[in-house]
Amino acid sequence: MIGILIITHGTLGESLIHGASHVLNKRPPRLKQLGVTAQDDPVLLLPQARAMVKDLNCGHGVLILTDMYGGSPSNIAAKLVIPGKIEAVAGLNLPMLIRALTYRDKSLHTIVTKAVSGGCEGVMRVPPALATVRNAATGS
Repeated sequence: MIGILIITHGTLGESLIHGASHVLNKRPPRLKQLGVTAQDDPVLLLPQARAMVKDLNCGHGVLILTDMYGGSPSNIAAKLVIPGKIEAVAGLNLPMLIRALTYRDKSLHTIVTKAVSGGCEGVMRVPPALATVRNAATGS
């Protein structure tokens, strides 16, 4: 099973884990998060991130998911990447996380591809509700 490390600004990572746990009806194993605050020195967080990657890697690799490319979380992730063993994807959203969790028994290459497609396909305009839905308060 591929380990997943989420590195985000603030508490976004833990919130996404809570959302994924709700959707999947359980907290997934081999999933950790590291929140980076404005007061943190990213250089000082790097050893902690390395230790988390080491702990998550059971021999199949680790996928690191970050919220925004170019920010401190993705810069930390970039320092951890070892192509084919530890990969990173930026732009994290809940559909991306669910997709990554769903395909983590496949290869690292596959989970990266599925995570990116899940993140992209999860962004869409919400259509209006069907006309047959009635407002319970007004009856209309």
